[in-house]
Amino acid sequence: MGTWHSVALAVGLFGFALAAGAQDFHIEEVSAARDANVANVKSGAVEFSDHTSAGGIASETALTRFDSWTEQHPNEKKFLALFPAYTEPTVDKSVNGATVHVTEKLYKYVAQARFILDKAPGSLDLARYVTLPFLEKIDPAVKHRLLAAADVASFKDEAGAGNDNAERKWCSGRDASICIQSTYKFEGKIPVGIMLVNKLREGVKKVADHIDFQSELAVLAPADLDQPGLQQLTALDTPIAGVLEQNIFYANEIMKFGKLLAVFQAHPTDPGKTVVTAFMALAIKASVLDEKRNFEKVPVLRNLVPAQVLMGQSSFNSGNSISAGLPKYARNEITTIAGILAK
Repeated sequence: MGTWHSVALAVGLFGFALAAGAQDFHIEEVSAARDANVANVKSGAVEFSDHTSAGGIASETALTRFDSWTEQHPNEKKFLALFPAYTEPTVDKSVNGATVHVTEKLYKYVAQARFILDKAPGSLDLARYVTLPFLEKIDPAVKHRLLAAADVASFKDEAGAGNDNAERKWCSGRDASICIQSTYKFEGKIPVGIMLVNKLREGVKKVADHIDFQSELAVLAPADLDQPGLQQLTALDTPIAGVLEQNIFYANEIMKFGKLLAVFQAHPTDPGKTVVTAFMALAIKASVLDEKRNFEKVPVLRNLVPAQVLMGQSSFNSGNSISAGLPKYARNEITTIAGILAK
């Protein structure tokens, strides 16, 4: 699969998308959502931050080198990497006809959000969201099917290198969990762009007009909750009531892995409310940024620069879902999740 298969993959792998009638929440841009004072979070508001803004999104300002992120934010890395011990993998590359081992460099996109549910922590049943009908209901554009643990990718190819979890096998070891194979077909103008790229790149493997990915959706068991670590992650010291987590452990091209983590905590002053701090984290292959030079050399492809489409800056971006670009989609996704949880 080619670059444009990858771009759409990076912006929409979490399975949570726009759902009609669930947009009760709105975004309020802040500098750091998890630092938002809980007492100041308004009803129906999602405090959101990702180093971009809806009005002016810079292509790479929201991306941080994986090694810098690991060094500067070790507790984030513990919870928002694919697994705590994750490192940039070594992959085989063909250089001048010879196979060499190189480190696959990655960039991180991390969005964080905070909102309040008018529900007591003890009343929440997070396991009800770990179902295939739930995923199908909230995003008809993404087609899902249950995936057996035996059918999980082997991680022997370049796309899977480094993503095999040594602590436990994906889709096993958790009671409240499902494993998912998902497919999304490009929308809007992006299929036209794919067709153009395929015509101009004869002799190279064709770009697909759809994306495929594998993920695990689970509720963490109480024994798996690192209360002090999660409290440090959310910057809130109240008890952790539960965690909903989705791991994207196999993806093609641009995105190496992805994670959605929603932490549910007791409200510090109101026992009838729950504070939710949510994180969306993507590891994007650095090689996608190198495509900028290649695309800019061809006039008809200048609006298809991968980083620009990824960050919602291209004329090929459209709508509010996957094809809108990562910053807009992340905002829509979080507000949708908040609305569904509130209902």
